[in-house]
Amino acid sequence: MFKLPVKESSTGLDAAFVGIPLDTGTSNRPGARFGPREIRAESSMLRAYNGGTRAAPYESLMVADIGDVNVNLYDLKDSCKRIQDAYKKIIANGCIPLTLGGDHTISYPILQAVAERYGPVGLVHVDAHADTGDVTLGEKIAHGTPFRRCVEEGLLDCKRVAQIGLRGSAYTPDAYEYSRSQGFLVIQAQECWLKSLTPLMEQVRKQMGDGPVYLSFDIDGLDPAFAPGTGTPEIAGLTPVQALEIIRGCRGMNLVGCDLVEVAPAYDLTGNTALTAANLLFEMMCVLPKVKYY
Repeated sequence: MFKLPVKESSTGLDAAFVGIPLDTGTSNRPGARFGPREIRAESSMLRAYNGGTRAAPYESLMVADIGDVNVNLYDLKDSCKRIQDAYKKIIANGCIPLTLGGDHTISYPILQAVAERYGPVGLVHVDAHADTGDVTLGEKIAHGTPFRRCVEEGLLDCKRVAQIGLRGSAYTPDAYEYSRSQGFLVIQAQECWLKSLTPLMEQVRKQMGDGPVYLSFDIDGLDPAFAPGTGTPEIAGLTPVQALEIIRGCRGMNLVGCDLVEVAPAYDLTGNTALTAANLLFEMMCVLPKVKYY
C-alpha cells in the first residue's frame, strides 16, 4: 500500500494498512474479495504529502502494510472469528488499523475487537445502506447486518453514531426507522445533494466529542458514476468532493480505526473505483491523531 514497507505485525507502528479479502457476506454481486489487491495496485501514485490540507502523515506516524487477514472463504462465521482475533493483536499496542475490504460484514468483527480495547465507540458511517438489517437471506451475519449486531452487543455508543449518504429502494416505508430509534444521526443522500458537507461535519464533530471514534466508508456511498466497481450500487449518491469533506471533517476526532469496503474491481475496468478508494484511505491516514500539518 502506497509503496510502504511491509511488516508481519503492528509492533512499533502507529497505524497499519490491513487487507481483508472477504466477500462471503455479499448479497448481490460478488467480487469484493479482490478489493484489497486492486486498491494496493492503484495506490502506487499517492505521494507523501496531502496537497489540499498540507498533512504530512509520514513525518508524524510509523506506518506499514501488514498484509491480509487469513480468512476462510468457505465459512463466514469462522472468518469473523479470525478477523476479531487478528485485530485484537493489531490494536493491542495502540496501533490504528486502516482496513481495505472486503464486504461490509468485516466491520462487525473489527468493532468487536476495537470495543474490547476502547469500550463502546462512536461511528461515522458513510454508505448507501444503513446495514442494520436483522437477517439477510435468513442469516444474522452478512454485509447488510453488521451495525445491528454491533448495537446488540453494545459495541457502539449509539448517541455518537452518524450515518451519511443513505438512499435507494427499500423493503419498508421507513428504511431507517431502526437507526433513528437507536439515536443515530441519519443523513440521507437527498439531504446532501448540491451542497457542501463541511457544515454537517462540524455538527458530527460535536456529536462525537472526545471519545473513541471508528470511521467506516462503503464505496457505494459514492454515486456509481464515480465508483461503479461495487456490488450494490445506488444512483444519486455522494460525490468524491463530498467524500473528502466528510473525511477531512473527521480531523480532530479521536479516531481508533477506519475501513474502506465493498470495492469489487471486476465491475470497473477503468480501475477508477479502486483509485478513488486508495485516495480516500490516504485521506483517512491524514486525519489520524498526531498527524503533523504544515
